[in-house]
Amino acid sequence: MIDPKNGGAASPDLTPTLVVQLREGSSVAGKLLDQLYRPRLTRFCLGYLGRWDEAEDVVQDVFLKVLATSTIPERFRAWIYEICRNRCLDVLRGKNHKLDDQALPTSSYVAAQLTGSLTKLVKGEKRAHLMERLTTLPIEQREVLLLRYTEGLSRAEISEVLNIPENLVKHRIYNGLEKLRKHKSLADEN
Repeated sequence: MIDPKNGGAASPDLTPTLVVQLREGSSVAGKLLDQLYRPRLTRFCLGYLGRWDEAEDVVQDVFLKVLATSTIPERFRAWIYEICRNRCLDVLRGKNHKLDDQALPTSSYVAAQLTGSLTKLVKGEKRAHLMERLTTLPIEQREVLLLRYTEGLSRAEISEVLNIPENLVKHRIYNGLEKLRKHKSLADEN
């Protein structure tokens, strides 16, 4: 997080402190954690599982795991996304699904702040077109692009979530963006 009071320097993630406060019985800390993470994690899990009820169940399981864990890492956000991803993959394996057949989070799950009917329509069409292009990418590239640009994770956090080197994350982002730029339908729009 960027702290404007600290000259723009990164401020520490206070989430581990909130988890400790929640364990001590603070309902305010619990509500704040829920507001900070539940919508994002549910959207993230929904992209893997395709069903709201399953996504919500996974997020609930993850919150229980967080509360039961004895130590909370300082890089909480990457850690909790990694737990969600792994739990989603477990659910998919239990259903005998192939990950390649699964859509990752789509724009329809991303809350957009749009105004006006025409603006919503145009942005919706552009978003839908982009999501069509994304589905043509290999899952490894889709996953890093969506973690980066939908979930807002840094390359270092994505590296932790996917358990791959950061330079590989950077490579996949670059290659994915290049493929999107060169996509036939993009050339047709110009």
